[in-house]
Amino acid sequence: MKRMIAVLAGLMLVTAVHAAEITVISGGAIEPGLKSAAAAFEKQTGHKVIITFNTTPQMTKRVAAGDTFDVIIAPPAAVKQFAAAGKVDAGGVDVGRVGSGVAIRPGAPMPAIATGEDIKKTVLEAESIVFNTASTGIYFENLLKKWGIYEQVQGKAVRYTTGAEVMKHALKGKGKEVAFGPITEILLEKEHGLILVGPFPAEIQNYTSYIAVPMTAGTQKNVAQELVKFLGGPTGKPLFVAAGIE
Repeated sequence: MKRMIAVLAGLMLVTAVHAAEITVISGGAIEPGLKSAAAAFEKQTGHKVIITFNTTPQMTKRVAAGDTFDVIIAPPAAVKQFAAAGKVDAGGVDVGRVGSGVAIRPGAPMPAIATGEDIKKTVLEAESIVFNTASTGIYFENLLKKWGIYEQVQGKAVRYTTGAEVMKHALKGKGKEVAFGPITEILLEKEHGLILVGPFPAEIQNYTSYIAVPMTAGTQKNVAQELVKFLGGPTGKPLFVAAGIE
């Protein structure tokens, strides 16, 4: 009996020694898929994954300021910028992409979104439009400028830092208000009543891709590589897809 207890204690000690805490900073649009994949990784390996969600502009500022994580998950352009600055290692993987969609609160008028012209008309007729200041919102702002209506609608635009804030506002909005943002962020609020009108039509759809890559100054090198490989592998990847991340 004593020998068995000693063996069990030894096994627990080995597990504790080999378990690690790994820090991740990621774009918020992939939150539902990343949380599921991280939980599966923890269950399989015994390691603990601590995730911080920020917008791409926020991540860029934090990395430039010297903040360090073991893994960063960001759009390709940001990862390229980090690589040029020596902030990330080679060996990143594509974990998926997120498209843009349109959302309204329960009871709000259903807008037409079948074509780009429909979206343009919806924007012009809305009492207010809500979108973020991150990658998706920057694209939408540029789209409005391309259509030549940005100056016309700027006064009724409500901007938030993140897609999550946009959708929470939309749930409590009023009048003829329409929200635009990552489809994954809309789906997160669906259980609270937010309505996904649908994705942007193909002609104007914008996908934001996300790449997971170890950071150069990370303290858990081996585990970071293991996590990155897991996220893009046969167990992790389907969990992103199930969460609406293509």
